[in-house]
Amino acid sequence: MQDVDAVLANLDQELHWQRDLYKELHRNPELSLQEHSTAQTVADRLASWGYAVQRIGGTGVVGVLENGPGVCVLARADIDALPVTEATGLDYASTTTVTDTDGTTVGVMHACGHDMHIAALLGAAKMLADHRDAWSGTYMALFQPAEETAAGARAMLDDGLVTKVPRPDVAFAQHVMATEAGTIGTTAGPILSAGDSVRITVHGRGAHGSMPHNSIDPVVLAAAIVLRLQTIVSRETMPGEFAVVTVGASNAGSKSNIIPDRAVLLLNVRTYDMALRGRVIASIERIVRGECAAAGSPREPEFEYYDQYPLTTNDPDVSSRVTAAFNAHFGPGVVYNTSPATASEDFSRLPDAFGIPYTYWTVGSVPSDVYRTAVENGTVAQDIPANHSPFFAPAIDPSLGVATQAHVVAALSFFSTVE
Repeated sequence: MQDVDAVLANLDQELHWQRDLYKELHRNPELSLQEHSTAQTVADRLASWGYAVQRIGGTGVVGVLENGPGVCVLARADIDALPVTEATGLDYASTTTVTDTDGTTVGVMHACGHDMHIAALLGAAKMLADHRDAWSGTYMALFQPAEETAAGARAMLDDGLVTKVPRPDVAFAQHVMATEAGTIGTTAGPILSAGDSVRITVHGRGAHGSMPHNSIDPVVLAAAIVLRLQTIVSRETMPGEFAVVTVGASNAGSKSNIIPDRAVLLLNVRTYDMALRGRVIASIERIVRGECAAAGSPREPEFEYYDQYPLTTNDPDVSSRVTAAFNAHFGPGVVYNTSPATASEDFSRLPDAFGIPYTYWTVGSVPSDVYRTAVENGTVAQDIPANHSPFFAPAIDPSLGVATQAHVVAALSFFSTVE
C-alpha cells in the first residue's frame, strides 16, 4: 500500500479546497443537461492539473491523464441536481430557482449528493496528477450530466465518447447514500435495479355522467387495470425474485358529471434480472390489453416507455479486487457487503458501451451517532432524510474524505507501481 500512502499523503491539505468547492457546488446546483457552470469549473480544474480535457455530450466533461504503460481506469461522477426546494437550513443551502415548462417556479437542489461526487473525483484526480511517480497507467475522470433523467450517459455516447477517448480497461463509480458516514458498501452482482417508466393510455367512449350506459368508462377501466397489475408481483413472480410494479399516477377526466374518453396511467418497474424484466413488461401489456378488450375499448391501448435505466451489476472479479483494496486501506469496520438497492442509475451504459467490467459502491453520509441511534430505535425511515429529500444533507466529514480516498484506492488497485 506504499503507493496509496504516497498519493494520499496530502489528503488533509486537499480537503480544504474540496470542502469549499463542495459548498460552492451545493449553493449553485444546475438541472440535467443545464450544468454549464459546473462543467466549466470541472474542465478548468482538470486542465490546470495536466489532463487532456474534452467536452462530450453537451455538458459532459472527460479528463485523460496518460502516465506511462499500464491499464486505463475510468472513474465517473454525475453532476446534475434536482427540481427540489432545499429545506436543510444549511448556511450553504441552495436558493436557486428555475421556471419549468408550465411556468411554475421551482427550487433546484443537490438533493442526491452529486456535488460530493464531483468534489471527491476532482480531489482524486488532482492527487493522482500530483503523484505521477507513484503509479503507471492512464486515468480518465469522467463527469456525466443528466443522471437524474437517464439522458446523460446516452448523450455522451451519442456524441462519440467511445471513439474520442482511450478505451478503458475497467470503470468505477460511487454514490453517497443515507447510511452511516465513514462506511463503504460493496457487493458483487446487482447493486442497483433496472428501471422503466411507462405511460399507458387507454381509450373509452365519453358520455354525460348521468348516462353511463352510453359510455365505455375509462375511469372504471383504469381502476380494473390498477388492481389487476398488483398480481404481477404477488401471483406471477416467483417468491424470492425481486420486482416492483408501481402505479404512480392515474389521470382521467376533469369534471364530476362528464365521463371522459381516455385515461392515462404512469407506471414504474424495477427489477434485478433482465429476463424477469421482460416477463414483467410482457405481463403489463397483456393485462392492459385484456382489460381493454373486456371493457370493449374502441381503440388499442398505447404504451410509451421512458426514463429507462439499465441494470447496474458489478463484475465479481473487479468488485472483489476493489473490496480487498478498501479493506487493506481503511481497516476493519469500514467496508461492508451491501444489499442491492431498488434505486436506478445510467452509469453502466458507459462501461457496457466499451465492453469492459465495472464496479459501483456506496459511501455513507449520516453522522455515526445519528445513524446508530435511529437504527437502535428502528426509526431510520422517519429520522434519516434519504436521497431526493429536501432535507438531504450529507455530513461533509468524514464523507468527502472517504469518497476521495475510495477513488484513489480503487484506481491504484489496478495501476502498475513505479519501482
